[in-house]
Amino acid sequence: MRTPAPTTLSGRTITLEPLSTDHAADLFSNSDEQLFTNLLQRPFEWTLDGIEKLISRMLSQPRVAFAIRHHATGRVVGSTSYLNIRMDHAGLEIGTTWISRPLHGTTVNPESKLLMIGHAIETLGAVRVEFLVSVHNLHSQAAVAKLGAAREGVLRNRWQLPSGKVVDAVSYSIAQEDWPMIKTSLKARIEEIQHIKP
Repeated sequence: MRTPAPTTLSGRTITLEPLSTDHAADLFSNSDEQLFTNLLQRPFEWTLDGIEKLISRMLSQPRVAFAIRHHATGRVVGSTSYLNIRMDHAGLEIGTTWISRPLHGTTVNPESKLLMIGHAIETLGAVRVEFLVSVHNLHSQAAVAKLGAAREGVLRNRWQLPSGKVVDAVSYSIAQEDWPMIKTSLKARIEEIQHIKP
């Protein structure tokens, strides 16, 4: 597998671009604190400075973080990352994803996953893309299952939050051989959403 690096991935309704602190103002104005309730990466304070510090913290970690730019508005409406990159086993995780609440149920999430999974498998050569979701985050579990990812089980005590609380994670995956069917399904889903919500 090739090493993931900051890059720009363009689709029909969004562009994923390398995340930077320049995106903080848009992210702060287009997000709300509740979006981070079930994320390990979260602002320590809900201010613009808190978002800038969150971005800086994410960029200091071994991950490739993207800002999600919405073509219709030109605004940055969320973020998502490649993380837990395992070069020796040609696998990675997609996570730390949040999207502006008014854009839930639109093309933004399925198209971001189409771009990221496609890049991981078709360009980087990943054989496994995984998603780990808090057992408490039912919304994200439903979104990942809707992608067609296989639910593999619950990883007990997977994360310990800064508060000391221990959280289980639900594990999902998309294997290289799953991708052609899932890619077709995602494209059809995006077309359907665009037809309903032009």
